[in-house]
Amino acid sequence: MDIYRCSSGKDKENTGKSLLQRVGSDRETDFMADGWRVFKIMAEFVSGFEMMSEAGPAVAVFGSTRVQAESPEYFLAERIGSLLAAEGFSVITGGGPGVMAAANKGAQSAGGSSIGFNIKLPNQQQPNKYIDHDKLVSFQYFFVRKVMFMKYAQAFIALPGGFGTLDEIMEAITLIQTGKSERFPVILVGKNYWEGFYRWIEESMYKEKAYIHADDLEFIYLEDSPEEVIEIIKRFYPDGYSLNF
Repeated sequence: MDIYRCSSGKDKENTGKSLLQRVGSDRETDFMADGWRVFKIMAEFVSGFEMMSEAGPAVAVFGSTRVQAESPEYFLAERIGSLLAAEGFSVITGGGPGVMAAANKGAQSAGGSSIGFNIKLPNQQQPNKYIDHDKLVSFQYFFVRKVMFMKYAQAFIALPGGFGTLDEIMEAITLIQTGKSERFPVILVGKNYWEGFYRWIEESMYKEKAYIHADDLEFIYLEDSPEEVIEIIKRFYPDGYSLNF
């Protein structure tokens, strides 16, 4: 007996319809779930807005989660966090380990407000222990978290980091350039690490290709000194601080 059986045209048509019906049903379910997901997104915005309503002027500090506690980058971030708190700034980080923990530690040790915008990741990033107990918000959605950083930070400070750090600073630069946010300083701390990136923007994007204007570089800084970082922020706001949008 032949073990292979050919389907008739009618069989194929029925099979096709069944498959299309299943796909259509799955897509309908996905769209229905998206409708309810809006409420989860709204809840994250509300939690962030409520928590930040009394935070006052704030600065966001970014950098690698892989920085170790005995590294120069860790001590640098801790020093910056401490100086920011001493100047009356709330310190916002992504809530995780490494540079974020160091900046939160510095802020908390100086008696300042230490805030964490944690993100729920597949590897289960845990909030660091230096976030004030009432100043932690955990987000499911990266874009909601980014809005919180962009809305409330009077400056972005980026220590050496990876894709996440680069993503945050480029988001800020793009929104400032396009006028979707008020201008604020984006300070790249660690000249040895960031100089190649900055020079590429300056030489290739601006001078060689003219893809950006000269004033698109006016709010981006390269710096090594924690003290000068603070002075850059203070000089940028001679008339006081306000929300970015």
